[in-house]
Amino acid sequence: MIPIRLIPVIFGLVLSCLMSLLISGVSTLRGAGLIDGFFGIWMGAWLPSWIIAFPVVLVVSPLARRIVGRLAKPAEG
Repeated sequence: MIPIRLIPVIFGLVLSCLMSLLISGVSTLRGAGLIDGFFGIWMGAWLPSWIIAFPVVLVVSPLARRIVGRLAKPAEG
C-alpha cells in the first residue's frame, strides 16, 4: 500500500510516464515514419522526455489544481 503522502508524487510519476510516452511516440512517428528501428528511436526520444516531464508535472500540477478550483463552481444542493 502506498502511503497517502506519496500519492501526489506517484500520480505525477505515472502521468508523466504515460503522457511523455504517447507524445514522444506520436512525434517520432510523424518525424521518422514507421521505419525499421522505430521502437528504438521512440524509446531514445521518450526517456529524455520523461526525465523532463516528471519534475515539470510535480511543479505544474498544484498550479493547475488552483486554476481548476477557481474555474469550478460548487455544486448546488
